Amino acid sequence: MPSSPRSSSVRRLATAGLAAALTVSLAGFAGSSATAKPKPEKKKAPVAVQLLSFNDYHGHLESSESGQIEKVDAGGAEYLARHLENLRSGHKNSLTVAAGDLIGGSPFLSGLFHDEPSVESLNAMELDVSGVGNHEFDEGVEELHRMQDGGCHPVDGCYFPDQPYGGADFQWLAANVKHEETDKTALPPYEIKNVGDKRIAFIGMTLEGTDSLVAQSGIKGWSFEDEVETANRLVPQIRRQGVQAIVVLLHEGGTQSGGYNDCKGISGPVVDIAERLKPAIDMVITGHTHQAYNCEIADPDGNPRRVTSAASYGRVVSEINFDLHPGSGDVVRESVQAVNHVVTQDVEPVAEQTAIIEKWSALSDEVGSRPIGKVTEDIVRAYEAGGSDNRGAESDAGNLIADAQLWATQENDAQIAFMNPGGVRGDFLYASSSKGEGDGVVTYAEAYGVQPFGNLLVTIPMTGQQIKTMLEQQCNTGRQFQLGVSEGFTYTDTRVAEGRACYDIVVTDLKLHGEDIDLEATYQVTVNNFLADGGDGFTVFNEIDPGTRIGGGGDLDALVNYFADQSPLSAPGTDRVHEVRTAPTGS
Repeated sequence: MPSSPRSSSVRRLATAGLAAALTVSLAGFAGSSATAKPKPEKKKAPVAVQLLSFNDYHGHLESSESGQIEKVDAGGAEYLARHLENLRSGHKNSLTVAAGDLIGGSPFLSGLFHDEPSVESLNAMELDVSGVGNHEFDEGVEELHRMQDGGCHPVDGCYFPDQPYGGADFQWLAANVKHEETDKTALPPYEIKNVGDKRIAFIGMTLEGTDSLVAQSGIKGWSFEDEVETANRLVPQIRRQGVQAIVVLLHEGGTQSGGYNDCKGISGPVVDIAERLKPAIDMVITGHTHQAYNCEIADPDGNPRRVTSAASYGRVVSEINFDLHPGSGDVVRESVQAVNHVVTQDVEPVAEQTAIIEKWSALSDEVGSRPIGKVTEDIVRAYEAGGSDNRGAESDAGNLIADAQLWATQENDAQIAFMNPGGVRGDFLYASSSKGEGDGVVTYAEAYGVQPFGNLLVTIPMTGQQIKTMLEQQCNTGRQFQLGVSEGFTYTDTRVAEGRACYDIVVTDLKLHGEDIDLEATYQVTVNNFLADGGDGFTVFNEIDPGTRIGGGGDLDALVNYFADQSPLSAPGTDRVHEVRTAPTGS
């Protein structure tokens, strides 16, 4: 059909307009190519990240329970929370993580309530994720699941019926804790956190030797695997998910001789572990030894990798700042900076933490304030120069507890008692606490703080040779111990040792009330069930038929009753063991 005059006119105008527009466009293009420069693409910036970390909190909510760092009062939930808040200020991407032992071995306020107060305080601090430690298994895997997921205690019920325990807002990780039949981990092996448009994976592990540090009844059927093999095996799995930045939260550590920000002569299991973890792992946050250090340890490719630890009881926070590559999302190693901060008590306490302490104190004070006896002086553990307890030296507190356990099992015909130093968690101090019980008065809460694990005493028959073997096992798996010894038993202990490491031991001159121990004779010996089950590497107890055990009641009951019967008590002295220490050749 022929076009109408109007439509033909429209087409001509459109064609003319298109030609004019094309002419202008080409002219502009020609001018642009001659004079203007193309705009460069905007370069993507790296993602800045802050990690705040601590370890070995052990339910130390109250500032009076925490102690010092280099003669400065430090710790306490109210102050730890404030320091975390202050450190996070100005950081868009900040995560707070921990390296285990958040619960277990806790003072009275938290331990009496199965560490529900500890978890409540950590939730309020906005902890994001934590690896498990050995003390997370003190009451067994099932109780750890309750601590994670919530619910009332199976025996003690709900402490606040209108507010049942809700569990941990943060995730515990247990990559190397596997069921022997199913091969499944007790808790997730790792967790991936979003940071800006990037992601970071956290692998959580306890030390491989955890099974020798906790009561066997709660971990039957579970194995604790090699830390390096576990983490290295997970790296490809994590990377297949497109995650390049990997951090290990490891409850194993080392010792060093410098200040809390130093790394002088770092030694211990952490060194070997750090040197063998795959280079794809970008940093290692550690714990267990209650030491503070800030180290760089070379990975297998020879590149420095940050390794930190934050002492214990909430007294130190490690701050690590670094960049994630804008493309790959991997940690830019040369950007990593770290510093350990002392949690001083000169800041404003966080009211939410104060309320948590007051809430649980109202329940605990009536029980805890009951006097059980008196002391005439401080009766304390052995200490290292940096303030941590020294489990490789004889102590008044350990010997006093051994005396109490021998006294409590007289009806079992017990002749000797031994106490593991890791079970002594506090000191008997002469000065009155902040509760105002008075100088020299020891309360139930204070006794609980010294022996919080609820172990049971057993009296067992041991030959003199088995006793000697046990004492020589105080130097095992590279670690050293010094058992508390009851009155009347003496011996000479000669060791090649340095720091917390032990390389050789010879035990001689064993005597009971001045008479030589007969290696062929049998003696009745009292220990707690932790030692009797082979805890702390004392495998000689595995030779003894469990059917020969005679029960001796609870260890805390023995201590309380001993105070009631024997007060006032003085330090028993540390002359029961003649200690000879020499450093290894070449050190």
